[in-house]
Amino acid sequence: MKFHTKRWRTDFKNQSNNETWYDFEEDWELIASSLKTQYGYSIRKEIDSMTWGELVGDISGLMSETPLGNIVQIRSEDDKEKLKNFTQEQKNIRWKYRMKMAENVNQEEFKKVISELQKAFKEMAGDNKCKK
Repeated sequence: MKFHTKRWRTDFKNQSNNETWYDFEEDWELIASSLKTQYGYSIRKEIDSMTWGELVGDISGLMSETPLGNIVQIRSEDDKEKLKNFTQEQKNIRWKYRMKMAENVNQEEFKKVISELQKAFKEMAGDNKCKK
């Protein structure tokens, strides 16, 4: 079964931005450990008897106290005060994952966002040519 990057639902911090904070393939060991920690079963033993919906539901319900939950919290943290108290290891985990996310940005979408930002700044500066 091939897994793809999954958008973490709003399980950890009521985030509504739909950012991607874990990857089924790269984080499989964390997922397996977290399922064992929270639900008490070994995914390696149970995977053939589970439906996709059951697996996704269990993963989506993982709490922050699990290994994956802890990593997702580190990767997704944006609070400047909390970031000041991060250990070097936490900073490295966060930076590494965010760099990976940046590498996967769609160039067309990136250009569109930059163009819209430029337009907004011109409008704020009073450039009437940008207004419709």
